[in-house]
Amino acid sequence: MRYQQRECQAASCGLRFPVAEASELGANCPLCQSPTIFVGEVYDTHEITERRIAAGPPVEALLDNVRSLRNVGSMFRSADGAGVSHMHLGGFTPTPAHPKFAKTALGAERSVAWSHHPDPAAAANALVDAGKRLWALEGGPRSRDLFELVNEAGGPGDPPIVLVLGHEVSGVDPRVVERCEQVVRIPMAGVKGSLNVSTAFGVAAYLLRHARGVVITPRG
Repeated sequence: MRYQQRECQAASCGLRFPVAEASELGANCPLCQSPTIFVGEVYDTHEITERRIAAGPPVEALLDNVRSLRNVGSMFRSADGAGVSHMHLGGFTPTPAHPKFAKTALGAERSVAWSHHPDPAAAANALVDAGKRLWALEGGPRSRDLFELVNEAGGPGDPPIVLVLGHEVSGVDPRVVERCEQVVRIPMAGVKGSLNVSTAFGVAAYLLRHARGVVITPRG
């Protein structure tokens, strides 16, 4: 896809923004509705042409009543990029069946396997019984620094780690936490005590999948 930049001609505005090459969309400024003109050269967007095969353990995720459609869609896109193999969607967590899901997931809902479970606690029990290791991203007295636990995560031949993430406000159901092998946190340097749930998922998924290195191959 090729793009150009448009620039608002109002001296009090001056907004600059991208549109597809030669597109008449954006002929008027989206902020002040003044006329705009094309500026600069046409340019191409660039996609990554290599594929990175992670050397970390298999990773899945269990979402325990994550409320926001945008958060879950964003998590699917991170799951696709990190190589997360399955998304277990619990409770009222939105699923790819929602008509607006693709707006945030941008196609990742077609590349990442998923299933829905009305009771996240029952899903957690089934995952543990299947030999999978549940790691909850949560605070509390059991919580340990995720960056200090990477070496305990294992490699490709080890049982999958299921990252468990909970509701944006109330967190992970205590019944689910009880079944978790580890409770982990991402260290925070600022005044806030935690990251947005989709951001935290992306950090944790990439860390676990790639901390032991990668094998780089051409993208097929």
